[in-house]
Amino acid sequence: MLLHWFEPVTLVKLEETCVILSILSKRSWGNYRKSGNNISEVVSMEQKRRWHDLFWLGLFVIQLIGLGFALAILGLNRFKKKNRLDIDKYTYRFMENEAGLTEDYWPLYAVAGGVGTVLGWSWLLLLGSRAIQMMKVSVHILTTYLAVISVLCFWAQQFFWGVAFAIGAALQFLYIISVIDRLPFTMLVLQKAVKMVWNLPEVLRVAYAFMAVVLLWMALWSFGAAGVVASSMGDGGRWWLLVVLSVSLFWTGAVLCNTIHVIVSGTLVRVSIHGGSEGASIPTNSIMKSLQYALTTSFGSICYGSLFTAAIRTLRWEIRGIRSKIGNNECLLCCVDFLFHLVETLVRFFNKYAYVQIGVYGKSFNRSARDAWELFQSTGVEALVAYDCSGAVLLMGTILGGLITGTCSGVWAWMKWSDRAFMIGSTSMLMGMILVGVAMVVVESAVTSIYICYAEDPLLIQRWDNDFFNQISETLHQRLQHRSSRAREVLTHNHLDAHIPDNP
Repeated sequence: MLLHWFEPVTLVKLEETCVILSILSKRSWGNYRKSGNNISEVVSMEQKRRWHDLFWLGLFVIQLIGLGFALAILGLNRFKKKNRLDIDKYTYRFMENEAGLTEDYWPLYAVAGGVGTVLGWSWLLLLGSRAIQMMKVSVHILTTYLAVISVLCFWAQQFFWGVAFAIGAALQFLYIISVIDRLPFTMLVLQKAVKMVWNLPEVLRVAYAFMAVVLLWMALWSFGAAGVVASSMGDGGRWWLLVVLSVSLFWTGAVLCNTIHVIVSGTLVRVSIHGGSEGASIPTNSIMKSLQYALTTSFGSICYGSLFTAAIRTLRWEIRGIRSKIGNNECLLCCVDFLFHLVETLVRFFNKYAYVQIGVYGKSFNRSARDAWELFQSTGVEALVAYDCSGAVLLMGTILGGLITGTCSGVWAWMKWSDRAFMIGSTSMLMGMILVGVAMVVVESAVTSIYICYAEDPLLIQRWDNDFFNQISETLHQRLQHRSSRAREVLTHNHLDAHIPDNP
């Protein structure tokens, strides 16, 4: 029998807790907060911020400098002359292909950078008028796009990539099926986030500026990557080098995106505190103050969180989607629950809402993540966060942008060098994802700011948009009731099992 240790009092306590959380979800729940804990009072206290997570800041700077030096050497070794720096003497044991020149492959990466930039800028330009339509297209077309690329890979006898894209298409389809009922609320939140960002053109300028910085770094990165592709090493050696370079590019891109996250969320929270974009008391240097904090005292925390948050978030979305569709298969449910609770423990210390706390309070990353999660759980807003799929929807748009970028470069490479097309296509896809992600993160920052503001002081959201406040409060109330009923059913079932004698 399951859970014999459950006592009747446990069910009573659970019901009492659920009632309390349901009360908190009503429109009047903001009044119960003590004024000493109000977010506006905390932010108004201008204190000197301390530096945090300096180890990760140093590690990021070291890898950036070291990788930049390595990229320059790899690119120059094949630039206009084969083996210019005489590096081949260290790799002669792995020579299996005819060497090429860096400038043969560098234009293909230039195409990737151009396509990714156009997609990212188009997203920002259409943010105010067509953003929701673009998100809906991303959700519905991504599965088809992945399936088509899988078929083309099998046709080209690239079975590994064919299987990889087929699995991606299947996971995408299963995830959409599992969260289809959440998409209306998700689109509502995204629509309000777009509205919040569009009313502050300063944050869009930040995204444009950072996209230019990403392009400058990618020019150097693609120069080195083109040198690797042009080398005479075998496919195994080149792939390993490209994987190492891609991991570094992913970390660098994530750091730049999360720096935007901290800048935008810090600015949006300050603006919300001062009455919205039309408020007369908005500090004129809000965006510059957020930029200063993000690039100095908080940069180490951004570097630290950027290593882990993306992978943990993606794993959490997939497990939540699978868990909601398992049904009564107790064996499978037990395995998935184990993974679910493991990931939930990690989420407590690595979540995207930490970047809002970093931008507003200047805390370390782990403390910011823990405080944000405890805030959500203590107020019941965690039920809304779990129900919302905005992060997954934005990720789908980012992946679609990367796929389009990789396809453009990969098709051109296939027409010239079919044996190196997938190397160029896969790395170009990563470049496109980062460039489009720089645009997407602006909206994601607004979403996280909305939830943090709502959890800290719901009156901030009510003052900004009363209709949205009523909708989000009603949804929270419904989610807490749903959780309460589910918990009663499970505990009642286990309590009855505990009283059924085992068969002899």
